[in-house]
Parts: sequence; structure tokens; C-alpha cells
Amino acid sequence: MFEYIPYIMSQIVQPFNLVLLFAATVIGLVFGAIPGLSGTLAVMLFMPLTYSMQAGPAVIFLIALWVGGCSGSFIGSVLLGIPGSASSVATCWDGYPMAQSGKAGKALAIGMVASFLGTFFSALFAALLSQKIADVAFAMGPWEYFSLCFVAITMVLAISKGNMFKGLASAAIGLLFASVGFSPIDAEARFVFDNMYLMSGLGMTVVLIGIFGVARIVEEYGKGFGALPDVDTKSIKGLGITIAEIVAQGVNIIRSFLIGLGIGFLPGMGAGLSNLVAYSSAKNASKTPEQFGHGCPDGIWASEVSNNAAIGGSMIPMAALGIPGDSTTALLIGALTIHGLEMGPMVFKNSGNVVYLMFATVMVCALVVLVLQALGMRVFPLILKVPYHYMYPALIIISFVSAYVDSSSLYKCGMMLVFVIIGILMSYGGLPTAPLILAFILGPTLESNMLKSFQYSGTAATFFTRPISCVFMVVGIACVFSPVIRMVLEKAKGKKAPA
Repeated sequence: MFEYIPYIMSQIVQPFNLVLLFAATVIGLVFGAIPGLSGTLAVMLFMPLTYSMQAGPAVIFLIALWVGGCSGSFIGSVLLGIPGSASSVATCWDGYPMAQSGKAGKALAIGMVASFLGTFFSALFAALLSQKIADVAFAMGPWEYFSLCFVAITMVLAISKGNMFKGLASAAIGLLFASVGFSPIDAEARFVFDNMYLMSGLGMTVVLIGIFGVARIVEEYGKGFGALPDVDTKSIKGLGITIAEIVAQGVNIIRSFLIGLGIGFLPGMGAGLSNLVAYSSAKNASKTPEQFGHGCPDGIWASEVSNNAAIGGSMIPMAALGIPGDSTTALLIGALTIHGLEMGPMVFKNSGNVVYLMFATVMVCALVVLVLQALGMRVFPLILKVPYHYMYPALIIISFVSAYVDSSSLYKCGMMLVFVIIGILMSYGGLPTAPLILAFILGPTLESNMLKSFQYSGTAATFFTRPISCVFMVVGIACVFSPVIRMVLEKAKGKKAPA
């Protein structure tokens, strides 16, 4: 790890890369702060612009967008009571009441410091642990990789909102899209309909921007816009937080950090779940749980430390195993593949300098975000007041430019419109997009390892005869049947209760 420090320093101190890092961090903060947008959307929209860059600048730009978006999502939660993304839902519950009671400055300060602590130290842990996990992964064969991809997708299904079968349908659609083009083993053309544009498969940028990006923008635009809420800026004076207050939250910070790191490591979980779990844990451990939801600082600490700690947690399986920890790391895996970086155990031997540049960029961005947020506390309300009818058309133009840059073909722009319609129909049908994204990204890996496994053994039973693969398969099957298992357990408890 330490032998890459000269390369990391040479990349980060380059003037062009510094400008990229600063600009991407600001863009990420804006996307994170505005409700309806997110750091994930920022990465998705601007990802094609990195295709012509070298690997170093591309990594710096994309990571800065991601970190800025994750760290900025609490701003809307505190000032408007509307979470910038799912990762800051729990922050609303105490951040907004604090702002309403005249403590907006303190709430923002807690969010800034908590975001820094979670991001910086989780990236440090990721840098220290990823190589060791990758060493273990060398003992894994196609059976283990298939079962690992399988459990990654089923874990997302288990936490899908609403009906789990809709999550299963979404994942099936993602696998269908991933199968368009040539088969990875025998190079047989599938679902191409003699169309030369489909021979190479569906472009990741076209599918994801269409379904996840433009479709969401069109939906929000179609709902109309009410009057933008007023934001109180008079109470924002200084940071309003002391070292003693930070130290007093030590146990809460450590507990929330470990929750975020652990949940971030699990494929498909991410910050959207970790902030809720950490908030609940903080409330259960508190001596004054009745204060939660009424402006309690403990709730903000728990939510923001955990959701930013999930950044480092999700980077560990991304780098060491090639398995995305959340939807953003799924995008990053696709973007880095274009630059010749195959995430997984071998990446540390083939491109270890770029991998550790990722971890270092997260830590540097955490510092940059802290400074920007401290200096821009009075500017954030102005960002939140930008009219949506100006913002959304600009984002749609960026989406079309990104689709064109990805392939230099107007056909792909038209194809993107098809996926916009699919995304809108999925939304009206209640189908979640996260399973589709994960299945589409992991589809080729899932299929190629499945076919390799059958070539070696010729039977599906082999997935259960290898210990690691068997554990993953059992966990994945349990996730699929979790509603049935939960129902049986609830009935069992109901029978025991009367007795």
C-alpha cells in the first residue's frame, strides 16, 4: 500500500486534477442537497465525460461526485425537512426540528463533522482491509463468484420497498437487459433482431440514465411545483459546536460508524438502510429516547456518521471482490471497466495504484467537503431556492449529451428515450430500480461464472458441495423466501403468546 503513495501524491497535486476534484465535489454537494437529486444521479450523468480521461483523473472526478453527494444530502434534511436522498431520511427527524427551533447552525455543524468522520475513517478502513479480503478471494472459483453475485441480488430483493415479488420482477428485467448481445461463452447473438446497434449489448449509460435518471426527472416535472419553502438563515451563526460535544458523542459515533461500515459492506444495502438502523440503535441506547424526533443532536450524529461510513464499507466488496456494495459502486465498477480496471482480487496486482488512489481521494474529498460546508453554510439556502423548472431542463440536456458521448450515435439517444418510458412504467407499477441496476451490472459476471461452473461439473448440486458457495447460496435462498419465513415465525409467535 505504501509503495503507491508517490503515485497518489503525483495525481492529487496536479492542477488539473485539483480543479476536477473541487468542481466535482461542489457539483456533488449541489446534487446531494437538492431533494429529488442525489450523488448517484450526479455520477450517472457525468460518468460519460470521463471516458476520454486517463484512469487517475477519471477516478478523482467520479469519487469526488460521489462523496460530495453523500455528504451534502443532509443539507435539505436540516433546512427543508426533505431528505436530499434516502441516506438522510433519519436526519430529517431531528435536524429539521433543530432548525425550526433556531439551531440550524448547530444542526448543520453536526452534519458536517459527522459526515467527515464517517467518510474519512471508513475509507481508511477500506484501504487497510480490502487487500486482505482480496487475498482470501483468490481461493474462490466460479462457483463462489456465481453464488456471491446471486446473494448480492437477492439481498436487494429482501429490502425492496413494498411487494418483494416486484423487486424480483425488476431484477429479472435487469438480467434480461444484460443478456442482449453476444453470449460470453459461445458468442451466440441474443435478442439483437439483426440490429447492428444491439450486437455489442445495451450500453450501461443508456440504460441507467434512461431508467434511473431522466425517468425520475420527467416524473418530478410532471407532478408540478409548489412554492419553494422558506429557509431561515438568521440562526446560522458560526459552527455552534465544540470539541467537548464531539467527545461526549464518542460511543454514539463509534457505534454508528461500525453499523454504517458493516451494512455498507453487505451487497445492495448501503447508506439508505444504515442511517435508519443507526438512528434506531442510538434511540434504544439513549437515556432520553423521548427527545428523539424533537431536535435531539444524538439522532443527527447517528444518521450522518453511519450513512457516510457506508461509503468505505461499500468500497471494500467493490475493490476486493468486484461486487458492488450499492448502486453507486455498481456504476463505478462499470465506469472503471471502461478504463481497463477489472474490479476484483487481481486489481490489486494489476492496478493497485489506481485502487489506492480511490481510497485516498475519498479521504481528501472528506476534508474538502468539510471546508466547503463550513465556508458555505449561508450559501446552501440559495442553492435550495433554485427553481426546478430551470434545473430539470438543464439536467435532461446533460443526459442526452452523456448518451451521445457514450457511443457517438444518435441511435443511442433514441434508445435512451425507450428506457425513459420503461422507467416511468416501472415507477407507476411500483417496481424498484435498485434490483434492476444491480442485476444489469452483475448479469454478465453471474452468467459467465454459472456457465463455467456447469462446464466443470455439469450439475447445479456443485454449488452446494463447496463450503463458501453453499453458505452464499443458502443465504441467497433465505433472502428470496424471507417473506414466507417471516410469516411462519410470526404465526409461531402468535401461537405461543396465548399460552
